[in-house]
Amino acid sequence: MTSSSAPSRKTLSKIACNRLQKELVEWQVNPPAGFKHKDTDNLQRWIIEVNGAPGTLYANETYQLQVDFPEHYPMEAPQVIFLSPAPLHPHIYSNGHICLGII
Repeated sequence: MTSSSAPSRKTLSKIACNRLQKELVEWQVNPPAGFKHKDTDNLQRWIIEVNGAPGTLYANETYQLQVDFPEHYPMEAPQVIFLSPAPLHPHIYSNGHICLGII
């Protein structure tokens, strides 16, 4: 999968790799409601499908999040963006980046 936001990434540290492998298994066994991890061969970049919550403007909509994990995860936060088309929301920029001021 390609994306217009494909930053140059360094190889994951052993700690980050072990942590992500563990988290991926946990995610696959017990996924959060409304979220689905799309299988890829890249542990450092996850693609997550997000279903809009019932009773909201986003109900019956499906969006994709791209989560890029840094070399020193979990000591450094991952970058999370919506892939196109991003939901229309005042805290989500047209390029899919999320306004971090709300987090």
